[in-house]
Amino acid sequence: MTAIAPHMTAYLRTRLPVERAASQHTCDTYAYAFQILLDFTSHKLGVPPSALQLEHLDAPLVLEFLEHLQSTRDNAARTRNARLTAIKSFRHFVEHRVPGALEQISRVLAIPNQKTDRPLVDHLTAQQCKAILDPPEPTTRLGDMLGAKMLGREGAPW
Repeated sequence: MTAIAPHMTAYLRTRLPVERAASQHTCDTYAYAFQILLDFTSHKLGVPPSALQLEHLDAPLVLEFLEHLQSTRDNAARTRNARLTAIKSFRHFVEHRVPGALEQISRVLAIPNQKTDRPLVDHLTAQQCKAILDPPEPTTRLGDMLGAKMLGREGAPW
């Protein structure tokens, strides 16, 4: 069995902020994801978080944790996917440090993200709306070319 604490510490203190130059917000978000994962695992297995082993965090437990996020904590699919991304990132880090856990790691890495609806355009600013709706400026070369094209005039420079 491999203690998870030294790997988690190295990941959160060195890998993310130093090696990957992750923002403080990303580091905090990942740390919170692991906090709730370790709390869930601790309660599920009846072991204190300090006694958790790397082998405890297998694919079935991670899937159960993700289901817990959505059913008990009412997290949306995007939040679930963000937590899964943190877990996968940690597993990529660990696969180089603990080669004996490669099979277990590959099972966790195979967990797919949940599909989410994503709008094509989140929003447009007032200036962007104005640029789309306003006709081209005929006094500029580009505006004249666009105007000629829109009016169907032959002989436009393009």
